[in-house]
Order: sequence, then C-alpha cells, then structure tokens
Amino acid sequence: MISFASDNCASALPEVLASLSEANHGHMPAYGADPVTERAVALIRQSLNTEAPVYFVGTGTAANVLALKAMVLDYQSIIAPDTAHIMTHEVGAPAHLTGSMILTRPNTLGKITPDDIRALHRGETAWGRHSTEPKVVSISQPTEFGTVYTLEELAAIRATCDELSLYLHMDGCRLYNAAATLGCTLADLAGFADILCLGGTKAGLMFGEALVFINPQLADNFDRRQKLGLQLMSKMRYVSAQFEALFTNDLGLKAAHHANAMSLRLWEGLQQYGAKAAYPVESNQLFVTLPKQAIPHLQQAYPFYVYDQERGLVRLITSHDTHPEHVDSFLALLRKYA
Repeated sequence: MISFASDNCASALPEVLASLSEANHGHMPAYGADPVTERAVALIRQSLNTEAPVYFVGTGTAANVLALKAMVLDYQSIIAPDTAHIMTHEVGAPAHLTGSMILTRPNTLGKITPDDIRALHRGETAWGRHSTEPKVVSISQPTEFGTVYTLEELAAIRATCDELSLYLHMDGCRLYNAAATLGCTLADLAGFADILCLGGTKAGLMFGEALVFINPQLADNFDRRQKLGLQLMSKMRYVSAQFEALFTNDLGLKAAHHANAMSLRLWEGLQQYGAKAAYPVESNQLFVTLPKQAIPHLQQAYPFYVYDQERGLVRLITSHDTHPEHVDSFLALLRKYA
C-alpha cells in the first residue's frame, strides 16, 4: 500500500536501519552515555553550527511539551497561530502539562506575523496581574499547511521576540523540507530559535525527535525534566543511531528534496484535472480540492485525509519513499473518475 496520508506512514530510510543494526552490537552505557549518542550529538551540532545542548526524545508531542516547559511558567502564556500543532493536534498536552494558556490569532497562510505577536502581547498585558504574562512564541517550520516561513519572515519574528522579551520555540518536525525549499542550511533556520524541536520521524526515522537548546541557559536541569517527563530512554543509542545516519552525508536533506520534488510532481499533474491549491505548494504537504466523486475511489487505493468533504479539500503528503510511479498511478486513477 502507498499512502499519501502522512510521512508518519512512510518506511524508515535504509541507512537508518543499517545504523540501528550497527548500534546493536554488544553492550553500551545506558541513558545516553554511549558513544553512538556522543557521535550523533556532535553531528547535529556541526550541522547546526552550534555547541547547543541536544537531547533525544520519543515523539513530537513530547518534544514540544518539554521544550515549552523549559521556557514558560504556569502563570505565563504561549503565543501561536490558531492552526499551530500544539493547539490543534496534541490533545491539549502542551497547555495541560505546562499549565500555560495558548493565545492565538487567525493564521495567515498558516503563519503568525510580527503584528499578530504584538497584538496578542498588548492585549494580554493590558490587565496586569489579572492576565497571563506572554513568554513564548511558537511556530512550525514548515507550517501545518505546508507553507514555509522565509528567512526574512523568521528574522522579523525573531526581532519581535527580542523586542518583547519573548522566547521563540520552533516546531521543526519537517525542518529538512523547509531547508530544501529555501535552499538554505538547517543552521540558517535553527539560529532563529531559542529551542528547536528537530523532527526525525517524519524525516525517515523509525521514531525519535531531538531538542536543540540554541539558548543553552534554557537547558538548565533539563536532564531531570526529561526524566520527569517520561522521556529518558535507557537504551538511548537506538534513537541516537538513527540521527547519526540522518546527519551523515546529508541524508536527511536529500530525502527532503526528494519528498518535495514528488509533491511538485503530484501538484503539476493534479492541475490537469482542475485541482485548486488551498495554500501555496512549498513543501511536501499539498492541500488541494479534488473532484468530489473521485475522492472515495482515490482514498481506497491511496489513503489520505479529507479536510472538507463539501469542498473536496484534501491533504496529500509525500515522503522519501514516494516514487514517480506512485504519483503517476494516483493521477491515472484520478483521470478515470474525474
């Protein structure tokens, strides 16, 4: 089965599996004190051009929650667009586990702008001790709609955060895809954040995410926060080995370039059948309207999510193991039922 539902449905990269097998020889120290973890951390630091503390956790939600807990107190609040993953698809875990409110504004193509941040900050601080203290801005790069913040947009958000004494949290579960789109390095993107949640699962790992503390002061006592948050894995080398593979020979970036290219191939083909993009196609996420009568047939053969049945709006996601023949077969089936 080939799925366009999510890159979470994709296989693991062969190089990742080989790295896991290599790490499976013999005994090693537990809890991240092993040489595999040491090598993986060094590779990430080299790629991001930083000496930042790096920690590995199991899931994206865990990464976001632990990152936010390191930046915000329970009487403080988090600023985000209304479509933010921390607001819509993490069952309320960030708000529940940090004890902090999430303040939102209607998104602009999935993004939040400096004016949005200032407006939320101004409105929340107007009541003094009777309201929360905004402390963090949270963004996703790419956004939940597949759009990508430009370097100029990120610089403007960073400047606004500095102006208002706010931290910046970057959910980078598909950061490689953003870097591939912009033609920049991961370091170019990571440098804007105080804490980066660097995705692994959607990039081709079996599981695992990394927290990178670009602002190292926020990592104080994080080893205990990680344990308290149920994310200190004893056999850490099996997460680290995957990241070691991902950061060797630009494997993650190559995989993202391929996924993005397959998304563009799909989009170019869909336009022949009257498909309309709800958002600019800038990464490996595609939000398009399809002929409603074709959706059930397509969905049965190639699972994907329907966002609005009345409009025929669907989300199609490509990954490192989406091949041109998969795209072409999808388009051939659409031609049959369009």
